[in-house]
Amino acid sequence: MTAKVKYLGNLRTEAEHLQSGTKLITDAPLDNHGKGESFSPTDTVATALASCILTMLGIKSESLGISIEGTTAGVAKTMSASPRRISKIDIELHFPEEYSEEIKTKLERVAKTCPVLYSLHPDIEKNIQFFYNK
Repeated sequence: MTAKVKYLGNLRTEAEHLQSGTKLITDAPLDNHGKGESFSPTDTVATALASCILTMLGIKSESLGISIEGTTAGVAKTMSASPRRISKIDIELHFPEEYSEEIKTKLERVAKTCPVLYSLHPDIEKNIQFFYNK
């Protein structure tokens, strides 16, 4: 088992990563009967995509001999109503420095190979944009 999730009531859950003991709280969003006081379950899906991309970029940057430390990912999620589901995820990657065109091509290629991206339903629109500090 990877995690254990407990329902706390009031549309809130607590997930515990069993190996580390790290905990994550989720709340239902305001537009779905919740308080919106933490990540919603669908927020965690969209955020997992960004975390996965950054992890893949970190692995690749090590093999390229460059640093991407300080790179950030902005995450926006769009929901559809019927059925209620994630319909679109927008990710904006902001790198703290400029790289050569060759390095950019390699980074952008590997960003689109993360396991979470491949695990998401093909009907979910996924937009990944890259911004380099010039």
